[in-house]
Amino acid sequence: MKHWKRNLALSVGALSAFLYWQDNGLTVSQIALASDKIERKKYIHILHISDLQSKSFGRGQKYILKKIEKEQPDLIVITGDLIDRNHLDMEASLDLIRGIVPLAPVYFVTGNHEFQSGVWDILEEELLANGVTILDNAVSMTEINGVPLALVGLRDKSHNPEYAHVLDTLKKGIFDDRFTILLSHRPELFPVYAQKDFDLVFAGHAHGGQFRLPILGPIFAPHQGFFPEYSEGVHAALDTTMVISRGLGNSSFPVRLFNRPELVSIHLYGKGKKE
Repeated sequence: MKHWKRNLALSVGALSAFLYWQDNGLTVSQIALASDKIERKKYIHILHISDLQSKSFGRGQKYILKKIEKEQPDLIVITGDLIDRNHLDMEASLDLIRGIVPLAPVYFVTGNHEFQSGVWDILEEELLANGVTILDNAVSMTEINGVPLALVGLRDKSHNPEYAHVLDTLKKGIFDDRFTILLSHRPELFPVYAQKDFDLVFAGHAHGGQFRLPILGPIFAPHQGFFPEYSEGVHAALDTTMVISRGLGNSSFPVRLFNRPELVSIHLYGKGKKE
């Protein structure tokens, strides 16, 4: 009987440790992309953050900030759900923002939880006060490492039903042939993004499918249902590439399985003619 109790305790302890690691064992996925719209030998390092959902990685976000600082990004993009409507902790989200703003320019676009939380107006003020550029159905023309960029942000579909028309309008504001980056929370709209001819899209929302199983892959994602097509990684259609983050936090489901929290580090190289 004593052996049975000991083995049970060891099994429960091992399972608890495994699940904790699945939820908190932060990974950094490295992705290399190249474009002939960027001058040869030019390079931009972009860090993609999504779906923090008010989660804390240590006091003051020290563990995730250590990972981000090590990456030394030139540009940081956040594709929504910085906060969570179910367990709102704005300070945890702002700890992350305060830590990353000194590292690189930070661009943000809303997710569904920003609006569903009921505190988006407060968060918006805090983000602006801390130096974040909010792309709320907006375009920012900028230059990073000598590369002209058009950064476009699409407000979450939940408060943006005419999103396809909005994208058309935003694209009309880009007159030159600079590299275009779209920030949007929703990966399931990828066919629309590709039709609009964006070069690179960043999205989140799917949480990597929340549970990922060998052979079966991702199990469920919001607005895609079971066995979602767009849950993580790199997708390509026409002349558009989309990078989906598996996200960092949880919301309705409190546990991740074979789907550890993820930062995405994109190394964007130029392969065009040297000017």
